Amino acid sequence: MRHGNKINKLGRTHSHRVHMLANMATSLILHKRITTTVAKAKALRVYVEPMLNKAKDDSTHSRRTVFSYLQSKEAVTELFREIAVKIADRPGGYTRILKTGTRLGDNADMCIIELVDYNENLLKAKEDAASKSTRRKRSKKKAGETETAQPKIAAKKADAKVEATPVIEEAVVVEEPVTEEVVAEETPEATEETPAEETNEKKEE
Repeated sequence: MRHGNKINKLGRTHSHRVHMLANMATSLILHKRITTTVAKAKALRVYVEPMLNKAKDDSTHSRRTVFSYLQSKEAVTELFREIAVKIADRPGGYTRILKTGTRLGDNADMCIIELVDYNENLLKAKEDAASKSTRRKRSKKKAGETETAQPKIAAKKADAKVEATPVIEEAVVVEEPVTEEVVAEETPEATEETPAEETNEKKEE
């Protein structure tokens, strides 16, 4: 029974466990994310976060202390030169564990442990979520925009009306001399007169 025993030995001896965690911490610093089991990731988080915190103080003593754990010059250089700059404003919580399911062979819980400031996809998602506003804020913004835009629109419409009204120029009327036209009188056409005999015959019929 492990009463009060907070250290997970991971089924290994002390030397094996220390070397394994140092190797995993080096890989995490160089590659920014690694895939491992959940138990190892939780042990690694306790092991590597004090080193990340110490990297904020770029001194010879801090570099030697971190090197005594990692035993890798490349990892120490990467940690103090690049990672320390990104995590300078973060008060803690430098790593994130993302569970990915179980392993096929032994059904062990697998996960991805990564440095928080190097996941660009999640950072973009947070920025997009922060930029989005609720309906109320949108309606207020639209109302404010319409109120400020109304005088501008009215001024534009007035300018457009002024431009659209055609300018009527007064036409100069030139009086021409009136000429008397001779109107020809129409002569009445000669109407054919029916003889009296034909009219009498029609009456008898």
